[in-house]
Amino acid sequence: MTQHDTNTANAIQSGSAKIAIAGGVESSSDAPVRITHKLKKTLLQAQKAKGLKGFWQVFKDFKFKSLAPEAPAIAEFSTGLTMGADADQLAAKFGVSREQQDEFALRSHNLAAEAWETGKFADEVCPLAIPPQFAVVEQDDTFYADSSMDKLAKLRPAFVKPHGTITAGNASPITDGAAVSLLMDLDEAKARKLKPQVVVEGYAFSGQNPHGELLLGPAYTMPKLLNEAGLKIEDIDVFEIHEAFAGQVLANLAALQDEEFCKESLGLKGAFGEIPMDKINTQGGSLSLGHPFGATGSRLLTSATRRLIESKGKYALISACAAGGLGSSILLKRIG
Repeated sequence: MTQHDTNTANAIQSGSAKIAIAGGVESSSDAPVRITHKLKKTLLQAQKAKGLKGFWQVFKDFKFKSLAPEAPAIAEFSTGLTMGADADQLAAKFGVSREQQDEFALRSHNLAAEAWETGKFADEVCPLAIPPQFAVVEQDDTFYADSSMDKLAKLRPAFVKPHGTITAGNASPITDGAAVSLLMDLDEAKARKLKPQVVVEGYAFSGQNPHGELLLGPAYTMPKLLNEAGLKIEDIDVFEIHEAFAGQVLANLAALQDEEFCKESLGLKGAFGEIPMDKINTQGGSLSLGHPFGATGSRLLTSATRRLIESKGKYALISACAAGGLGSSILLKRIG
């Protein structure tokens, strides 16, 4: 998600580009429907078959059930589990309750509704006419201003049944969407008489065991990046953390306060510390604004940049988990 932004920053830093646009698009409503492996194998063999006898050898054991298409699934190739199942495991590992997850999800929806109502997103979201009727979509349609703890509590587990804690209400909706970020060499921006206000100060990536730690990337990369920059939690004014699942965010926050995890997995002398909730995703996040995979990275960068400017603080930290047990964090610094 955030890699296109850091790759672009690298290109500018190396001198191979002065101005660049980084971003992505996702069309989850038109996800590809695959044929079964058995049908694919049979069709490939049929191309090489010679004569009726050859075709008979290919199709004699073919089952009609192999004609059924395989529905799209958000599954992790390395574990064979859906990300929701991995999030359930992670939440259980760090003792994050269903109630805590629902509370965090409700917070995200309420903050997103408030941000839209007060015009926070007005200058960064483009209206779009959707065919065939070309009705204009002017704002995100994934947040629920009228949600409540009672409504969330009635939802059944979506992945680990019947005792899981991840539901449709505390998981990010998979949506269509697009986002881009304009990045520019600082001297080039000044030469164009622009007024740059925020710079990419640094970034860090991690790769951990996808079995049990698939979504734990923020807990690995945030301490690494802050330690490299000589900063502490209290130095950061804005945290923008990707909300794949409420349980995933809360488990990462719990991991940073877990002395055993920080010593054994991060090599620290003790717990990294507690991130104040009033600095995290104060205008909603992926739980309420949606998670179009290819676009979320630039959305995080845009939101963090604007929040940092609004807060008049000095530093913002973006962090996200990703498939394959990857994690990323980006440090921003306000200069204007």
